[in-house]
Amino acid sequence: MARFDLHLGSEIRRLRLDAGLSLTALGQVVGVHRSHLARIEAGTARASLELLHAIAVALGAELSVRYFAGIGPRLHDRTQAVMVESLLRTLDRRWRVELEVPVGRPSRGVADLLLSDTSTPTTVIGEVQSQLRRLEQQVRWMMDKAEALAERLRQERPDRAHVPASRLLILRSTEQTRDLARQFEASLSAAYPAPAAEVVAALTTPTHPWPGPGIVWMRVDHGTAVLLPNPPRGVRLGR
Repeated sequence: MARFDLHLGSEIRRLRLDAGLSLTALGQVVGVHRSHLARIEAGTARASLELLHAIAVALGAELSVRYFAGIGPRLHDRTQAVMVESLLRTLDRRWRVELEVPVGRPSRGVADLLLSDTSTPTTVIGEVQSQLRRLEQQVRWMMDKAEALAERLRQERPDRAHVPASRLLILRSTEQTRDLARQFEASLSAAYPAPAAEVVAALTTPTHPWPGPGIVWMRVDHGTAVLLPNPPRGVRLGR
C-alpha cells in the first residue's frame, strides 16, 4: 500500500502543478488544510474516497475505482486449512513445499502450494478446493498461475528454467464436487489427464515419477482430512 500511496500522491501533485494551483488554493476548494494535502502528495497520509473525488473534480481529472478479475481468492475456509495440513503430513520428504506463493505476470494472484521435487527438476503448483463454484474459472486460474510461476522459475531457478510448472488440484469429495467430476469428465480429463493413483504415488513415495497434471481427492470428516488413493466411488475421472 505504501507504493500505491506514493504513486497516487505524485499523480495528485502533478495534476495540481499542471493546473497552476498551490496547496493552499486546492485545500480551500476541497475543504482540507494544506498540510494534509502535502502529506497525501508525499504518500505519508491516505485520502478518503470522498476526498479523492473532490480533488479530481477540482483538478479537472477523472477518478476511477474498479475491481479487475484475478486468478483466485486468497481467503480459505477452515476445511481447506485442514486439507492443506493433511497433505503436508502425507507428502514424501522429496517434496519441498512453499505455501501461499505470490505469482505475477501474466496474471496476479496467490498459489496455495508450490511443490518442488528435490530429486528431479519437477515443480508443481497446487490448489486446494473444498468446493468448486465455477469450474471453467478454476481451470483457467490454474493455467494462468502455472504460466506465471514458470516465468518466475525461469528468473529465480535456472536449473528448472526449461521445465514448465505442472498442476495439481486437490478436491474435497462431496456430492457437489463428485457431480461436477461426472458432468464435466471430458473437460477435466483434458486439463488434468494424469491418473489419480499415479499422482498420489508420486506425492507419497520417494521414487515414483511425477505423471503430469492431475486431480487427487480428500475425504473430510469431523475436522480430519484423508488423502484418497483413488477417485471416489462413482467417479471415472482420473482412473
